[in-house]
Amino acid sequence: MRDGHAYLNRNAQRIADSMIEDADRLGIEHSRGSLGERLIDAGANSPGGIEAGLRIVEICMGGLGTVSAALGTGKWPYCVDVRSSQPVLACLGSQYAGWNLSHEKYFAMGSGPVRALARVEPLFDKIAYREPDADSSVIVLETATPPPAAIVEKVSNTTGLDPEKLTFIYAPTQSLTGSMQIVGRVLEVALHKAHDLNFPLDAIVDGAGRAPIPAPHPDFLQAMGRTNDAIIYGGIVQLYVRGSAQDARDLAEQLPSRTSRDYGQPFADIFKKFKGDFYAIDPHLFSPAEVIVTAIETGDTFRSGRADNAMLEQSLG
Repeated sequence: MRDGHAYLNRNAQRIADSMIEDADRLGIEHSRGSLGERLIDAGANSPGGIEAGLRIVEICMGGLGTVSAALGTGKWPYCVDVRSSQPVLACLGSQYAGWNLSHEKYFAMGSGPVRALARVEPLFDKIAYREPDADSSVIVLETATPPPAAIVEKVSNTTGLDPEKLTFIYAPTQSLTGSMQIVGRVLEVALHKAHDLNFPLDAIVDGAGRAPIPAPHPDFLQAMGRTNDAIIYGGIVQLYVRGSAQDARDLAEQLPSRTSRDYGQPFADIFKKFKGDFYAIDPHLFSPAEVIVTAIETGDTFRSGRADNAMLEQSLG
């Protein structure tokens, strides 16, 4: 951070540039689109992989997160670890996939630091961060196809950046890269639910999360189900917050996914039950299975929830 700024876009651009330099090792492809925009195929027509996914998570977090993969024990030992000492800005100001970048039959939600330039989402009423001097930006899309020209123009017009200053990274949910970058949102979903619970965002000062990395699946619904279930039934998050012990206790008790009315089925089944209407699903379901909240001003720590191995067995196999 310099001059009071975290420089989300500069950080992300540096990581995106490193991906292009390491394209062969990462198993990705890059090119220029019709308007001069830079395109990185990280798992659609390229193999991609875990390492590409890790870097994309770092990009999504605007360079304010530390992301790694670790092999532990148990039936699903390969996990992603995410931590940030600026979790609100990293997760909600950048990583959250909150910008609708759809056009005609093309549908994608934009993630990454470009959102902090666009500021078109109501969420930014609660996030004061601005980066007026950004000269480039990076957008991550969970899709198998590059954005059409209309989407590139929309991003360009909204951010004030020329298309050649924009980098679009895309990978489908069914890819290993896609799976990796989705479960890398384990900390983000906890932050977003805390926001939905009206917990003051400026009271969240640090955080970390872990979730198992599921095997990709060729079927979109199954792939989406596995990535969501990895967090909902297998994710764990630790948050450090300011405020009273009671506020920390209340947050810990309300954050785990098992507090949702829709908890208890594989996500793919829930999605089918609501006939594919993502927004009909209880938003409180999108949170980690287990939560630890520490009140740093009192020294108290509260724990709630637990991993649900039976549900992981059904979903991840």
